[in-house]
Amino acid sequence: MKVILHGLGFAPEFKPYIEKLIHLLRDHEFQLYITPRFRKSVSSWNLPTKGFEVLETREEISQMDIFVSIGGDGTLLDAVCMVGEYEIPIMGINTGRLGFLSTIAKDDLKMAVKVLAEKAYDLESRALVRLEAGADIFGGLNFGLNEFTIHKRDTSSMITVHTYLDGEYLNSYWADGLIVSTPTGSTGYSLSCGGPLISPAAKNFVITPVSPHNLNVRPMVVSDESEITFKIEGRSEKFLVSLDSRSTAIDASIGLKIRKESFVAKLVKCHDYSFFDTLRQKLNWGFDMRN
Repeated sequence: MKVILHGLGFAPEFKPYIEKLIHLLRDHEFQLYITPRFRKSVSSWNLPTKGFEVLETREEISQMDIFVSIGGDGTLLDAVCMVGEYEIPIMGINTGRLGFLSTIAKDDLKMAVKVLAEKAYDLESRALVRLEAGADIFGGLNFGLNEFTIHKRDTSSMITVHTYLDGEYLNSYWADGLIVSTPTGSTGYSLSCGGPLISPAAKNFVITPVSPHNLNVRPMVVSDESEITFKIEGRSEKFLVSLDSRSTAIDASIGLKIRKESFVAKLVKCHDYSFFDTLRQKLNWGFDMRN
């Protein structure tokens, strides 16, 4: 089995865990590869990575069987971009803080490698959001796992986002911005702006305004079969658009359309994984100081 390791940067205290992971994978005779970012992140650590082939392109990565993301949820989002339409299963090992997506704890490495070796895991398909624009904004990587966001620039005044659902006028949001979130992204930026939590298997998008001026404007759940288009107005000639952690400024004249991507992200989940257990643990559901 061909396994590629990816990471964006590690604190020194994580060195023993990464050494352990490499030794465990070698003991199970996996064919190991690394990304350039992983090599750069551990270049000063003298890790046992001699002989590992560094895969530079997405075409090379497409030949892998498993993509192991080591880091937080941001690292896994980066992994989704690298995998893209190849739909390689992604295992997230959490060395970050929250870990909604990277669900395997760094203390469970032996179990994780055993699960891979025995193929004793489930694959959870996560829907992606796709951006279609009148310009090449993100260099072809125009999809995201969490959300698409329109936002004002810096400290400029609020913008008006005229929004259409399948060609029908929905609303004009006078706000700092607007989020279109997938079910996966419902636990992220959308949640912090008052959006609802949605089960990963739900076939929906959430449209969530960011700091709307009209307080009666609320988040709205729509079908992920919908096409959502936008027209932007504001005092500034530029505004920000983002897909997950990638962001850029564009001109207000550029047309924007959001729909569901034709492929999915496949996340490796152990058999005992539960999304609802994760919610209770990460969000402290039911936690009461009196208890």
